[in-house]
Amino acid sequence: MPVSKDHQSKKSAGVASPFAKPIQASADRRRRRFPRYRSDFPVAVTRLLESDYKRSEGQCRDLSIAGIGVLLAEELTMGAVLSLAFTLPGLTAGWEVRVVVRHRRGYHYGLEFLSLRSEQSEVLADYLTKLERVD
Repeated sequence: MPVSKDHQSKKSAGVASPFAKPIQASADRRRRRFPRYRSDFPVAVTRLLESDYKRSEGQCRDLSIAGIGVLLAEELTMGAVLSLAFTLPGLTAGWEVRVVVRHRRGYHYGLEFLSLRSEQSEVLADYLTKLERVD
């Protein structure tokens, strides 16, 4: 069926098409694979800049079994692979893991863990049971 010019102009003006699928509520669209937990501890991010490494200090805001949300006053590129160093509160051993930038809102970055060893995953899973769930 041909589409009228009037229908095309309404579509381009931001009016929803009568044939469009209904938009799902944002809660349905934003389901996470893994729950996040509130956490607050210092982190350090190291990244390669041209011919030198740059280390930046930041703060963990939330944590999951698959990644970490950090507040960092730096401009990071989506998809960038970084080194992340931190110590979970209450533990003595520091961790240094590879992460990739998956999300950004202002200076809050969502970083996905790339290199957790199985024993680190077990320690992290146990640590998360003691935290308040964010979502």
